[in-house]
Amino acid sequence: MWSRASTARSVPLLINIPHAGTELPDALSRRLTPAARQLPDTDWQVDRLLALAQDDGPINLLQARWSRYVVDLNRPPDDRPLYAGEGTGLVPVQTFGGAALYADTPPGAGEIRLRVERYWRPYHGRLAQELDALRQRHGHAVLLDLHSIRSRVPRLFDGALPDLNLGTFDGGSCAPSLQGLIAEWLESATGFSSVINGRFKGGYNTRHYGDPGSGLHAIQLEIAQSSYLDETRPAYWDERRAQPLASRLRELIAALRQWRP
Repeated sequence: MWSRASTARSVPLLINIPHAGTELPDALSRRLTPAARQLPDTDWQVDRLLALAQDDGPINLLQARWSRYVVDLNRPPDDRPLYAGEGTGLVPVQTFGGAALYADTPPGAGEIRLRVERYWRPYHGRLAQELDALRQRHGHAVLLDLHSIRSRVPRLFDGALPDLNLGTFDGGSCAPSLQGLIAEWLESATGFSSVINGRFKGGYNTRHYGDPGSGLHAIQLEIAQSSYLDETRPAYWDERRAQPLASRLRELIAALRQWRP
């Protein structure tokens, strides 16, 4: 279910990367179009960006192994829409650009239920378990749901996305002081444009796990891929290009570790 899972429960911060997975079950891979097998909607390199940003401090991390084309771990299990207008579903059948993913018949209701039970529920069981353990130990827990996306996806949003997009479900998923702390970080991130609760207000993980009254604080950070990689070849990793943003993320991680409600 996950390619990386590390626990260092000495800090109340958990970083979740649900869309960087690039593996496909063989049977599913054979059903996809050649273009879809290139996994164009992956959160490319965001896991390596995080690794570059990490210091020697402890970190709790959960990272998905499977591609979002298997099942989207940031969508609710009943597949209710998160945003108005065009979007992607629990088990996508189209790319962000609207191209068909399947060369043959797309999955039906029975297959979707099977994927939820086989992939979605075990992942979320682990995520919920880790957050609860951190909350019990520290009195609170912070979930940073980390994502990236191409800076321009006309089917999903107009124009170019700001570099850093913070989502707190309009302030409902975390304490005001935590949103304020991140707002200060965004303002200090010279050279990177930003917005709070713009196009990406936070997906299922932010909305479901964020419950400030019970000590769970969830935020989504959606990063425009143009801010750290060459979008014409997203599978290529250029550490030197990613370094400026990684340096800023290192500051954010340090601040989130130390934040207290």
